[in-house]
This record gives sequence, C-alpha cells and structure tokens, in this order.
Amino acid sequence: MTLRFIGTTSDEGDCPTLYEIEGTDEILVQGDRETDPEYLVQLRDVKPSETFVRVPRSLLARYAPRAEAPQLQAFSSIAHLFREFRHTAWRLETRRGYASDRRSPKWARWQAGEDIANEASVWLENVAEQTAAGKRFERVRLVDAPPTEGQRFLLASAPGNVAAGEDIRNLTRTQAEDVRLPDYDFWLFDSKIVARFAFDEDGTTLGVYVTEDPAEALAACQARDAAWHHALPTHEFARQVASTV
Repeated sequence: MTLRFIGTTSDEGDCPTLYEIEGTDEILVQGDRETDPEYLVQLRDVKPSETFVRVPRSLLARYAPRAEAPQLQAFSSIAHLFREFRHTAWRLETRRGYASDRRSPKWARWQAGEDIANEASVWLENVAEQTAAGKRFERVRLVDAPPTEGQRFLLASAPGNVAAGEDIRNLTRTQAEDVRLPDYDFWLFDSKIVARFAFDEDGTTLGVYVTEDPAEALAACQARDAAWHHALPTHEFARQVASTV
C-alpha cells in the first residue's frame, strides 16, 4: 500500500495534510494530536488502537474527496481526451525514467548519438492539429541534479514536441519539493478531468485513475499553477544543464 498526497492548508510544509491510501477507500489525516482531557473524555466508543487529531475545517472543505475512489483503467481509455479536450491538456511528469521511453526505437538511436528531436509521430501530428485549433498542450517535467538517463533522453527529444506546438517546461526536483508538488504523474484536461498514472517499479504504465472529483481537480490545478510559475522553458533549461556538465 502507498500513500498519495492529496492536499494541505499548511504554508510551511507541516501538518495538517490529507493522504489517500491507494488500493482502498480510506483517507489518512495528518494533524496535531488531541491531548486535552476535557475533549478526550467526551469521545465515544474509543478503541485502544484509535487516536485523534485536529485539522481545520478548510482542509476538509477544500480537499476531502466527494466521490468514490476511481478504479484503475487502461491508458487507452483516455485516448479520446487528447483530441476532444476543449482548451488545455496539462501534464506533470515526476519520474526519473519511463519504460515506454526505454522501449522506444528512438532510445537506441539517442544512445548512439543521433538527433531524435525531429522525428515524426502520431502524437506530434495530433499536437499540431489541436494547437492549430487554438488549444494548449503543456507539461512540466521534474529533473534531478544531475539528470538521469531517462531525463536526458526527454530533454533531447523535447524540441520536436515544442516545434509541434507543445509547451514543455522543466523544474528541478528540489524546487518541486520546496513548493510541495505531488510526487505522481497526471494529465489534467480542461481544469476538471484528472487522469492519474499508476506505474510499476520499472516505470511501466499500469493504467490511470480518472476522476472529475472537484477536490482532485482543485489539487491538480493548484499543482499546475505552482509548477508553471517556477518551471523554465525547455531550451532555457537544457542550456543550463549543458553549462553544468
């Protein structure tokens, strides 16, 4: 079982916070332990294993899920959204590498020193079509210091996406942690549909959890705004990385 950060009303990175316990319909609440005897004596049916924490009402009002936990479904189930979204498709990429990249024919060519930035693909054709219609494809990628092999591959291939119309920006992992970005990947469509990825240990996509829960959408929008504010455009970030090698 793993925990997924949902949201917090703390500005300093401490409690209170809500987490989802993945694979269950339960929420873990982090807050200050209640120790006031006057309150504790009024609690009912307390089991020895139970404890109690305080959280502000605003945390629950803002982030508490309002729908059942979504079920894992195949990534192909959201393929239509990349054509049918109305104004924005935004992605957060947090991993140090993806199995889909390592299995791509471009991977071997990149390792051989070839330029992989200008190769045609169905993905780029759709990006060009949608952006020509006035829509926006955007994403922020987290990058370690130094970048991993998988991250360097994405930096090398990104100019082709950018040329097709996709705005790709990069953010160091340290900066992402400072602004408390989520540690999971997701797509956000039109600021209301969230498709959160599930991966195995090798970085293979297992599927996505799709939801329109307002709390989930709000958390995704806040992560997008924070990431976009601090992230650098691909060409600028790649230049910085090159200068440190």
